[in-house]
Amino acid sequence: MHPSLIAILVLAVIYGYVNGQHGSAAIVSTMISSRALGPRWALLLAATGIILGPFVLGVAVASTIANDLIAPDARTANVVIAGLAGAIIWSTLTLWLRVPSSISQALIGGLVGAAIISEGFEAVLIPGLSKTLIALFLSPVLGLIAGYWLVRLFYNLASSATPHINNWFRRGQVLVSLFMAIAFGANDGQKIMGTVTLGLYTLDFLPTTDIPSWVIAMSAGTIGLGTLAGGWKLIHTLGGKFYKIRPIHGFGAQVASGAVIFGAALLGGPVSGSQVVTSAIVGAGSADRIQKVRWGVVRNIFVGWLLTIPSAGIVAAIAYILTEKVLT
Repeated sequence: MHPSLIAILVLAVIYGYVNGQHGSAAIVSTMISSRALGPRWALLLAATGIILGPFVLGVAVASTIANDLIAPDARTANVVIAGLAGAIIWSTLTLWLRVPSSISQALIGGLVGAAIISEGFEAVLIPGLSKTLIALFLSPVLGLIAGYWLVRLFYNLASSATPHINNWFRRGQVLVSLFMAIAFGANDGQKIMGTVTLGLYTLDFLPTTDIPSWVIAMSAGTIGLGTLAGGWKLIHTLGGKFYKIRPIHGFGAQVASGAVIFGAALLGGPVSGSQVVTSAIVGAGSADRIQKVRWGVVRNIFVGWLLTIPSAGIVAAIAYILTEKVLT
């Protein structure tokens, strides 16, 4: 087997696993914090939905990654290898530091950084990159707004209800979390599919950038395994550091983020599931009162998001230089 192909597949599996750990935090944090499900059952539910996602909602996001970001001249195996390496290194560092950064942003930054160091700025397809960046940065805003207004709506609808309604919100979270996990798997799983397919195409193992079935299965499986492992540090950050999450907050945040991620998957917009969930949690808490949210934590996470694309790009550029020396 070609050394570059081995490197791409190994890095894709690692990326999928780390992605799953980030995803587990995004999906289960509110369920666990509001006591809708225990940790083990919550992670199992999330993994099931994530594995199903790529098979249910198609491969529009994968096509964006494979075809719309990088110019044909820059689509080389070493660019793919370096892009994956940059995303993995940065995302692993932020996971260790308990910063909910975007592994999706890290992959985009890694691929773009590696392509630029390879062929210059003309290696980047501006229309495709613009579409991707708009999706990445608009989706958290939509999650924030939707989380706020949904919780306000639920408060109004449940104004005369007894405290037992919290049990209904807890049960609702379980169903909504499965829906969100499917959407998350469809969006984040497709990023791996697109990257692996791009690598296979550059090495002439595929005649086109159509996504093979085995790549879909591999991507879904690796993210599912990472989800089962659980990103416990991030689960703690998302589940309790912003404010005390009650069932109504968890339900509202899950509905809001699930809708945004689901819509993006259908439209082919690569979004960050962890970003959307984080912003929806903040929006849900703000529906009580603005002061309830620990904005210092929000600020630190926002700074982490801003640093992700350039930082992953720099790491990927260094990885590209090293890869060129080792594999060529």
